[in-house]
Amino acid sequence: MKTDSTAWSTKQSAEIYGINNWGAGYFSVSDNGEVIVHPHGNGTGVSLRKITDGLIDRGLDMPVLLRFSDILDSRIQQLHEGFGRAIEQFEYNGHYRGVYPIKVNQQQQVLEEIAAFGAAYHHGFEAGSKAELIAAISFMQDSEAYLVCNGYKDAEFVDLGLLAKKMGIQCVFVVESPSELELIIDRSKALDILPIIGVRLKLSTQASGHWNHSGGERSVFGLNPSQVCDLVDRLKEVDLLDCLKLLHYHVGSQIPNIRDIREAVVEACRVYIGLVNEGAPMGILDLGGGLAVDYDGSHADTPTSRNYGLDEYCAALIENLVSTLNEAEVAHPNIITESGRATVAYYSVLLFNILDQSRFEIHDLPTSLAADAHELLHNLIAVVNVLEAGNAQECYNDAFYYRDEIHQRFKRGAMTLRERALAGEIFWHIMTRISKLTTEMEYIPEELQKLPAMLADIYYGNFSLFQSLPDVWAIDQLFPIMPIHRLSEQPTREVVLSDITCDCDGMIDQFVGQHTTRDTLPLHNLTDEEYYLGVFLVGAYQETLGDLHNLLGDTNVATVEVSHAGKLKYTREIEGDSVSDVLSYVEYDLKRMVRRIRKMAEEAVHTDVITARDRRQIMETFENGMRGYTYFER
Repeated sequence: MKTDSTAWSTKQSAEIYGINNWGAGYFSVSDNGEVIVHPHGNGTGVSLRKITDGLIDRGLDMPVLLRFSDILDSRIQQLHEGFGRAIEQFEYNGHYRGVYPIKVNQQQQVLEEIAAFGAAYHHGFEAGSKAELIAAISFMQDSEAYLVCNGYKDAEFVDLGLLAKKMGIQCVFVVESPSELELIIDRSKALDILPIIGVRLKLSTQASGHWNHSGGERSVFGLNPSQVCDLVDRLKEVDLLDCLKLLHYHVGSQIPNIRDIREAVVEACRVYIGLVNEGAPMGILDLGGGLAVDYDGSHADTPTSRNYGLDEYCAALIENLVSTLNEAEVAHPNIITESGRATVAYYSVLLFNILDQSRFEIHDLPTSLAADAHELLHNLIAVVNVLEAGNAQECYNDAFYYRDEIHQRFKRGAMTLRERALAGEIFWHIMTRISKLTTEMEYIPEELQKLPAMLADIYYGNFSLFQSLPDVWAIDQLFPIMPIHRLSEQPTREVVLSDITCDCDGMIDQFVGQHTTRDTLPLHNLTDEEYYLGVFLVGAYQETLGDLHNLLGDTNVATVEVSHAGKLKYTREIEGDSVSDVLSYVEYDLKRMVRRIRKMAEEAVHTDVITARDRRQIMETFENGMRGYTYFER
């Protein structure tokens, strides 16, 4: 980084945070140093800082999950238009019908808006449980949209789907295991409703990435080719082969490599052709999920990125479908994709303020040591005096050796507390100087590359990693994080982030960099002004995977719309969990708790420990605390 902050530009801020690489046209940095959201993709936008100020003025505390309805609309539109272009280019005769997998984000607002925005494209839903199925049915108003039922199914699940079909919904039961077929047959006979049946295929093709176990011959769900043939035979026996309409496969979420996508669709086409030749009417091919989000902006074949764009994804699928099906002279089916992550990831941003910091600061060393100072302290000072770029690795090794020796002697009582403290100051002085000297080196040894992270500040953010960003903790997911303001200033601190849970795992120490990942995040010095960070692309999976670690509950949620003219409208506010909410989630009897506190306070009055007025203050404070937000309130 440059040392002259007056020469810093917002363009440099955009580069170090990679916003133009991962923002997909929805986010940029303005000339005055604020993050701008462009909900319609490029074009007119509005400042996130302006939105944040509006939320604070309305009484909504940080942290806040900010949703952009227009981005969701844009994502659905782009998906359908991408397939529309590919269908026209390759003269494909079937229709594209997207479905949204509810498990990706089950919030009511998400389903409401997908149903509304997707209506023009006959966009449907995918449900994997009874609760999801009921939620989907309540929003299904389109007889041309599909409702795909995956997951394990009991009789009640099947009855719900059959009755939905009777009401005109294209509800498809995807057989995930051989035992499900008999249940579907039995319930359809009992209700006298012919089902629409699909089958999930276990492909031999296996993709790379975090979720590659979803595909392959040893995947948990689906039927192998032999079991698919058994299903066909059974349907023929009960004269229901005409109900077999759909073939489904899924090779994983967040597939980073386009070659895996191409190979999977060709293999599935061959099975589809085989089912047509068996006499099944078919007509629908569900290509599953997998359309990846470029979280780190590297456009690479890595778990947090992808080496293709939306148009290439659509063209790859349609091109392989056309060539394979035309060769076999099989009619083109309608195609479904279950692109949940790519639909909702950009839709949400987590905003939080920084509460405090723990800065790594080095004190001035004494000019000399007392003659009777411990020999190991003299040895450490000697390292300071000879340190230069040419011997940095040797001095690094010596410093660690002497420090470890001092630690051992201190544990045995052979060194005083002040000697131990002075040794620490000398050691970290050496590490800091070595870190600065690495800028002069052509080759930086691997050990020395770790120094910036060792010397990083800790900024404490007003959020819970486990509640709002569980994938960071669980699978090392990378989300873009950056300040939403002050981007015309040079960030001068290298930082790792800690949440407010009392847990060492509540830390973020991997960040999106310039086409790479970094161990620290460049941030600004804290001032009296609130400092706000945004975590981007968090719309998929994070909201309902979160837990109640430290009983920190759901955050406040706000939804905004931005017109094409740039007019901002706050359309929905949902208050986050109160303390009483989260206590009730973990089965506390709130009324009983209040009675116990009141009894305790009254006993204290009775024994003259407190006054009656004190008791009133205690109860008011306790009851206000129960109503309060679970996060830090200014």
